[in-house]
Amino acid sequence: MTAPRIRDLGPLSGTILLFGGAYSNLQALDALLGLGVPPERAIFTGDVVAYGADALACAERLADYGCPAILGNCEAQLLAGASECGCGFESGTACDIAAKTWFEHASNQIGPRAQRFWADTPDWLTFTHGAKRYAVIHGGARDIARFIWPSDPDEMFEAEFTTIEAQTGPIDGVIAGHCGIAFERRIGARHWINAGVIGMPPHDGRPEARYATLADDGIRFHSLSYDFKAAARAMEVAGLTQGYETALRTGLWPSEDVLPRPLRR
Repeated sequence: MTAPRIRDLGPLSGTILLFGGAYSNLQALDALLGLGVPPERAIFTGDVVAYGADALACAERLADYGCPAILGNCEAQLLAGASECGCGFESGTACDIAAKTWFEHASNQIGPRAQRFWADTPDWLTFTHGAKRYAVIHGGARDIARFIWPSDPDEMFEAEFTTIEAQTGPIDGVIAGHCGIAFERRIGARHWINAGVIGMPPHDGRPEARYATLADDGIRFHSLSYDFKAAARAMEVAGLTQGYETALRTGLWPSEDVLPRPLRR
C-alpha cells in the first residue's frame, strides 16, 4: 500500500456539511452550493466527475468554492491520463460498459486541466470535531475504489479502521464516499459514515440526492432537491444515454450489478 497523502484540517466546530459525488451533475452541485454553507464548514469526499454532462463546469465550480476535498477515483484516473474511470466495476457488467462512454466524455472536457484542478488534492483528510477525531477517505483504505456497503460485516469495517489508523493514529470515525448510498454504521465505539452523493439518487425510487451534516449531537442525512429534469436533458444532449439519465428521473439505477444482494430491490 502506497502511503496516502494526508492533510490535517485541525479542529472544526459547529455544523459541517459533508458531501460527495458531484458526478458532473451541475444542477445538483449548484443546488448544494446554493445552501450557502461557507467553504471552511464543508468537506467533499471526491468524484467531482462521472455520469453527468458537465464535468468541466463542476470542476470549476468546486475549485471556485474552495472547500477541503480529497481525490475520488475519477479525479485520480484523470490525473494519471487513464482511459477508464477505475470505479471498481466488474469487467463486462452494465456499469462497466456504460462507464467507458461517460468517462471518455469527462476526459474530453477536462483534458490537461486535471493537473490544475487536482494535482495538490490529498488522498485523505483528518480533523477533530468536539471530542472526536475523524479520517476522510473515498472508498477503502487500501483501494480508493472499494465499495463499502451498509450490509457489510463488522469484521470488514474493523479491518478498514485498523488500516486507516496505521496511517493516521487513533480515530473515532471515518467519513467516506464512493458507493453512492448514505449510511452510518456503528462498530463498537467508532462509526463509519458515508455522506452519500449529490449527483445520483441512492437507488430508492426518488430523484432527490443525499448529503450529510456533522454537528455536536451527531450525524444527520438530508435529501437534496434540484432540477433533475434539466440534468437528465443535458445528459441526453451530450449523448450520455446509457441509463443514468433515466435514473435521475426515476431514482433507480440502471443496473444492480454493483450492489450486494441484501441491497437489491
